[in-house]
Amino acid sequence: MHDDTTEPHGTLTIRTLAMPADTNPAGDIFGGWVMSQMDIAGAIAAVERAQGRVVTVAVEAMTFIAPVKVGDVLCVYTTIERVGTTSITVGLEAWVRRNRLDVRQRVTEARFVYVTLDDNGNKRQVPKEA
Repeated sequence: MHDDTTEPHGTLTIRTLAMPADTNPAGDIFGGWVMSQMDIAGAIAAVERAQGRVVTVAVEAMTFIAPVKVGDVLCVYTTIERVGTTSITVGLEAWVRRNRLDVRQRVTEARFVYVTLDDNGNKRQVPKEA
């Protein structure tokens, strides 16, 4: 997780539009929706590194910094932080572009852990990097 709030860290993995159906009663985008987008992005990064199936086993940290509004473009950036024998830890930053402007704001950061599985659903070793 980073204190530098001027530029995203990691690889842009998902871009999606926050829609009215995803709002909480206060009119902000529901935190669970943001979390699910981050989980999808983290899984994409973990699958690429694992070269196969992964499942989410833990959310080690998650901090909501600012609300996401309807119409914001949510951009999730991923960084592989740790590779264990059967697990991959992914650092995530969610940023928004508001009102179709180039101004970005970091809204959420998190760390998710994924475990690699074989075709039978058993843990398998993470392959060495090529």
